Amino acid sequence: MRDEGMPGAEPPSRLIDARIAALGDWRGETLARVRALIRQTDPAVVEEVKWRKPSNGMLGVPVWSHGGIICTGEVYRDKVKLTFAKGAALADPSGLFNAGLEGNVRRAIDIREGEEIDGEALKALIRAAVALNVSTAAKRRTQPAPART
Repeated sequence: MRDEGMPGAEPPSRLIDARIAALGDWRGETLARVRALIRQTDPAVVEEVKWRKPSNGMLGVPVWSHGGIICTGEVYRDKVKLTFAKGAALADPSGLFNAGLEGNVRRAIDIREGEEIDGEALKALIRAAVALNVSTAAKRRTQPAPART
């Protein structure tokens, strides 16, 4: 697992640790569990924190990437939302996606208090997202540049 952040800045993994600790409730526990599943599934995952602004207490949003964004972990009053950047292109045989289903690109999993996420099904989605990101990146590298006229 790699951290990507600004030189001299707090490493993203510590920012995510702080975010989880600051929550101090079921949302922090849920975010920690999801994070652990992501890191177990893909040890090469890159953790980042993006979109730090006053509306989220400058804590930002945890982002997990490998060859592109896999998913984000947003925290709301009543849910933890995992948004898969290319979720519409992923098979979801276990039916984990329960939000953003009308979108053409993203899909999300809303986890509410008392709900337990199927760890194996989430790991399968993560593996599929990584495979899609890596294959898309490989295609971009092998396609010839458009001819200039």
